[in-house]
Amino acid sequence: MSLPSVRPGLLRALRRGHRPAAALLVGGLLLTGCGTAATAGEHREAAGDPAAGAPDHQAAGAQGTQDDGKANRSETRSALSARIPDQSSPTLPGVGPAMTAQIPSSTRQAVVVTGADRDTNTATFRLYERADSGSPWRPATDVWPAHNALRGWTTHHMVDDRRSPIGVFSLTDAGGKDADPGTRMPYDHSYHFTAYGQGFDGEPLAGAFDYVVAINYNRDAGSTPLDQRKPLGPARGGGIWIHVDHGGPTQGCVSIAKDHIRQLLRMLDPASHPVVVMGDARTLAG
Repeated sequence: MSLPSVRPGLLRALRRGHRPAAALLVGGLLLTGCGTAATAGEHREAAGDPAAGAPDHQAAGAQGTQDDGKANRSETRSALSARIPDQSSPTLPGVGPAMTAQIPSSTRQAVVVTGADRDTNTATFRLYERADSGSPWRPATDVWPAHNALRGWTTHHMVDDRRSPIGVFSLTDAGGKDADPGTRMPYDHSYHFTAYGQGFDGEPLAGAFDYVVAINYNRDAGSTPLDQRKPLGPARGGGIWIHVDHGGPTQGCVSIAKDHIRQLLRMLDPASHPVVVMGDARTLAG
């Protein structure tokens, strides 16, 4: 879906960065945060319509939460590192030369999301860190359970294929309905991250977008996760996020428990040029 019917003022606001002033409504459809446009009756993940009197993006309590989160970041990192045994590896575990070659030399943080095979919608999720490009990778978190798209994985993601894209993608932008938990990433705190409806297994989607990290597949880095511009074209899908798990498969995103995404947001450091390496085990190892 393109953006010709979006009001010019809204499009300009999106292009300026992280504080969109209105919900993204096109032709009566809601632009989803995990896949494609959806109607309220479909089992899709979607950003909700703002209610009257909804809080502003910069709610009064947001700064206090952000300050508390910044104070806790080092504690989160230290607590996680203290209980993870040294498992240093010269390469990312399970990631072969083809994927490794796509990881920038400047990257010092990498999330690895691994599905058992091409058609599974459950996966494992782990953050790794290294001191520099010549240092070994070391796990920074435990292995966390995750969901991916209903039909699994693909190397050529298309709109509505209900598969998650395989590849190495940078992580530069975050946001959510809840206030910034203390991330160093640009964070769009907005009511427009409201999720509604039911997932594929009939589970409620409420809270799924309380925290999100945009995966830079078919999007412009440096913009809010709500930005719907798609450099590869609308047919190639988009709106692929790491978000809060709702207990079932996604349209194309990766989802993890709310406590885990809070930890992830506090640990990700733009100065470390973080990426996500995601796909099925066989493809990642190739």
